[in-house]
Amino acid sequence: MKNKLDMKSLKVKLWTYFILFAATIMTILWLLQIVFLNTYYKSMKTNEIKKIGDSLVAEYGKDDFEDIIYTTSFSRGVIIQILNEDGIPIFPMNTSFNPRPPKFNSMDSRKFIDKLENDNQGKILYTIEDSRLGRPTIVYGAVLQGEDGENLYLYINGLLDPIDSTTFVLKNQLIIVTIISLLLALGLSFIIASKISKPITQVTNAASVLAKGNYNVVFEKGDYTEIDDLVATLNYTTTELSKIEELRRDLIANVSHDLRTPLTLIKSYAEMIRDISGNNPEKRQSHVDVIIDESDRLTRLVNDILDLSKIEADLNQIDYKEFDIVRTTKEILKRFLILEEKDGFIFRLNCSDEIKVYGDEKKIEQVIYNLISNAVNFTGDNKLVFINIKNVGDFVKYEVKDTGKGIPEEELNHIWDRYYMVGKTHKRAVIGTGLGLSIVKNILTAHNSDFGVESHVNQGTTFWFQLNTNK
Repeated sequence: MKNKLDMKSLKVKLWTYFILFAATIMTILWLLQIVFLNTYYKSMKTNEIKKIGDSLVAEYGKDDFEDIIYTTSFSRGVIIQILNEDGIPIFPMNTSFNPRPPKFNSMDSRKFIDKLENDNQGKILYTIEDSRLGRPTIVYGAVLQGEDGENLYLYINGLLDPIDSTTFVLKNQLIIVTIISLLLALGLSFIIASKISKPITQVTNAASVLAKGNYNVVFEKGDYTEIDDLVATLNYTTTELSKIEELRRDLIANVSHDLRTPLTLIKSYAEMIRDISGNNPEKRQSHVDVIIDESDRLTRLVNDILDLSKIEADLNQIDYKEFDIVRTTKEILKRFLILEEKDGFIFRLNCSDEIKVYGDEKKIEQVIYNLISNAVNFTGDNKLVFINIKNVGDFVKYEVKDTGKGIPEEELNHIWDRYYMVGKTHKRAVIGTGLGLSIVKNILTAHNSDFGVESHVNQGTTFWFQLNTNK
C-alpha cells in the first residue's frame, strides 16, 4: 500500500484539474462583479445616455417633440433641456411635472456651448463632477436648428448612481459562493476521480496478475465505454495468451517426444551392434539402417523447425515466376516411391498433362510435400491418397485428400497451429515432423493465396489451396 501521495496518479490529476477549474470560474466572477463592475456600469450608462440623445435629435421637429422629451425624462430618470445661444433653458419651462432643472452659471453654460460649437459632428458626451450632488454625471449635448435660424442646444444630464453598496453586497455574496463552490469542487472532484480511477485500478491489478502468468484472470467491465472496450481487448488477449501457452507446452512436449524416440532407438541399436550383432553382417546392416533412418528423421525435424523460423522471419521475399505445377507434383511423388514399395501406399494424381501457375516454385513445392506427408500420416487403412489439380477460372485449385478418420469441426481452426494434434494425442508420424501445416499456412499467406480444409468424421479430410494462373 502506498503511503505517499502519487502526484501523477489519475485520481490526483482529476482532483487538481477540477479544483483549478472551479478556482478559475470564481476568479472570473470576482473580476467581473467586483473589479470591472464600475467600469462596466459607467460604460453601459454612457451608452444609454448617448442612445437617448441620438434618439431625441432624430425626433426633433416633430409636433409631439415636447411630449417625447417629457416621457423620456421621466421613464429614463434623466434631465433633458433645450438651451438657446445664451445658455438659457427655453424648454421645458417651469412645470410641476418636470424634474427640477440644474442651475447653470454663465461660465458652465458657456463651456458647454463652446464644446458643442467646436465639435465637428455637433455632438458631445462627457463625464463631469456635479458640485451640488458631489457625484459624477454624464452630460450629452447636441446642436439643434431653431425655426428662426438660430442654434439651439440639447442638454441631457444623467446621474451616475454610486454602486459601492452594491459592490459590497456582491463581495459578501461572492465570498460565501466561493467558499461553497470550492468545498463542493473538493468533494465532487474526489468522488468523480475515485469513480473514474477505480476501474482503471482494477484493470491494472488484473494485468499484474496476468503478467505473473495467471491466464485465468478475468478483467471486469466498468461504467464507461472506453474502459469496457479496453477490458474486452484484454480478456481477448488473455484468451489468446492462454492458447499460446498451451500450444507452447504441447510444442515442447511433442518436440521432446520426437527427439527422444529416435535418440533412444539410435542408442539402443548402437549398443546392439556393439554387444550382439557386431560380428553378424546381416544383423549389423539391419541395425545400422535403423540408426540411419532415425538420424534422417532427426535431420528432418531440425530442418522443419529451421524452415518454419526462416519463413516466419522473411515472408515478403517471394520469387514469383510461372511454372508447371503438375510437373512439380510428379517430381515430389518420386520421393514417396519408397512408401508405395515398402508400405503399400497408393497416390492417385488427377489432373491434365500440364497446368501453369504463378508463384514461388520452391516454396510451393514445400507446401505440396507437407500436404502429401500429412495425408500419408492420417489416411485410412487402405493407404490411399488423392491429389486433384484443376482450373477454376483465373485460379488453379490444388487438393490433397486422405481417407482417414477426419477432423472434428471444433478443431478445424487449430490444425494450422504448430504441432497441434487432433484429440491432443501425439503419435509418431510415418513421415514428416508435425510442423508441416504451420509451414504451409505461412507460405500460402505470404502468397496471398486462399487455402482451407474440409473434413467430415470417418469420411476423410481434404486440404486445398489456390494459385493464380497469371501475374
